[in-house]
Amino acid sequence: MKPANPGLSASGTTIFEAMSSLAREHAAVNLGQGFPDDPGPLALRQAAADFVVNGHNQYPPMMGLPALREAAADHQRRLYGLDIAVAEVLVTSGATEALLDCFMGLLDEGDEVILLEPTYDTYAPVIRRLGAVPRAVRLTPPAWQLPLDALAAALSPRTKLVVLNTPMNPTGKVFTAAELGAIADLVLAHDLYVVCDEVYEHLTFGAARHIPLMTLPGMRDRVVRIGSAGKTFSLTGWKIGYITAAPALLRPIARAHQFVTFTSAPSLQHAVALGLENDAAYFRSLGEPLARSRARLAAGLRALGLPLLTCDGTYFLVADAAAWMRPDEDDVAFCRRLVLEAGVVTIPMSAFYLDAPPRTLIRFCFCKHDATIDAALERLARAFPRQSG
Repeated sequence: MKPANPGLSASGTTIFEAMSSLAREHAAVNLGQGFPDDPGPLALRQAAADFVVNGHNQYPPMMGLPALREAAADHQRRLYGLDIAVAEVLVTSGATEALLDCFMGLLDEGDEVILLEPTYDTYAPVIRRLGAVPRAVRLTPPAWQLPLDALAAALSPRTKLVVLNTPMNPTGKVFTAAELGAIADLVLAHDLYVVCDEVYEHLTFGAARHIPLMTLPGMRDRVVRIGSAGKTFSLTGWKIGYITAAPALLRPIARAHQFVTFTSAPSLQHAVALGLENDAAYFRSLGEPLARSRARLAAGLRALGLPLLTCDGTYFLVADAAAWMRPDEDDVAFCRRLVLEAGVVTIPMSAFYLDAPPRTLIRFCFCKHDATIDAALERLARAFPRQSG
């Protein structure tokens, strides 16, 4: 028989699905995949249900329901001072589709794309499949500092695009105003575009604040912003995302979108539009419960002797598990053993590197109820008693 597509066949199952399958198989506490225990706002769930019963459940417009596009434009105007026209917003079936649309619409074969590493695992396989070339620039732990010299050195005449994920999965890094300014300077100097994956935009902690790169001078026509109702409203299964970009950038992205999913469930779009109409105080408050969950998990992991890396946002906290690992064990083998021996699922950080990854770092997800976090910590304490004592 003729072979299937070799590029996609070689990529295998994502680490998230693999570890979640292990969680289900072994009844483990899942601190791996980033989905909250919280069911999401009741008002939005009820609005979606009411629309299914009483609304129009046929194809909505390809660009998205006008109400959601208007709400997304107004949301960015109120929170960030961005003057966004409704025509500059495209609704997608989640941020993953939004990324695919952006890469399909903007990249040509041979174009180079800068990825800041550790990098979300969706980026590189899609970029390669489109015939473009990912180039990694590695952030420096434990504070995940951006090496500006390395970033500048990675740029070439073939570089077209930078992918910026802030707040950043998997590190929890929130890029600073100084870092964003330096990126903007390079973008202008080298005539680049930026795809900004900002799905965790409202989930920051303490003094950290999300600054959209699009708000910086010269970036309005060079930046594509991606948002996610799934992350903002703890409704990850809804898979409703939105892209904001100037018309010249959005046009080819929308052409890609029409051949990928075409459109998304109107009931969910309707409910998300209502959610985005909340005032700024509502969105500022979204990080508070997550900050408490992060602190709860962090305190427990420190008590077990695990060093932790900086985390100022998202759902995720990275720890160095070297003290718990066997001499011949890498992070993937350790995470699998953790499921079998402790009944706790985490994600190996090597999944977020293109090559030569660190082998002792693991990612914990803390968007969980206190009982879930406590159950995981209790299981870890039993499996590694020497560290907990």
